[in-house]
Amino acid sequence: MKVERFVLSEHDWVPNNPKLPVLLYRCAVKVGNCDETAKAFETKFEANGWPPQWRDGIYDFHHYHSTAHEALGVAAGSATLTIGGPGGREIDVAAGDALILPTGTGHCSIKASEDFLVVGAYPQGQDWDICRKAPSGEARERMAALPIPGADPIEGQQER
Repeated sequence: MKVERFVLSEHDWVPNNPKLPVLLYRCAVKVGNCDETAKAFETKFEANGWPPQWRDGIYDFHHYHSTAHEALGVAAGSATLTIGGPGGREIDVAAGDALILPTGTGHCSIKASEDFLVVGAYPQGQDWDICRKAPSGEARERMAALPIPGADPIEGQQER
């Protein structure tokens, strides 16, 4: 498994997260058929305290979450995503890859295969919202105060 890490500063109207890195895990789980791969992500996320909440694609509009960190496990297909807001970093993902987005990180799908399917998960006790405009002062405070999860959704418990 290969891990890519990058920190994104505020860009355009998207706050991103200047303290926590985006993590991109290549080949995070063994790829089988769509359901097997989705279940592999769900099992891993659940075991690490990130209960899976949905299976779907990724929105084709720029957005971020101000109330939760997010784990995305690609169960099938492939896509090109923009991370960091309009004009941000383009990345390609494929079945078996996982993306961990700290609160405030902009993301959207700009191109996806017909079979593209993602498992979405959030740390225990965090509920996601969808933000499509610059954050208010209250939202900035909420993001700054959001606890860092006790475990990575892919690698598990982390030393601090």
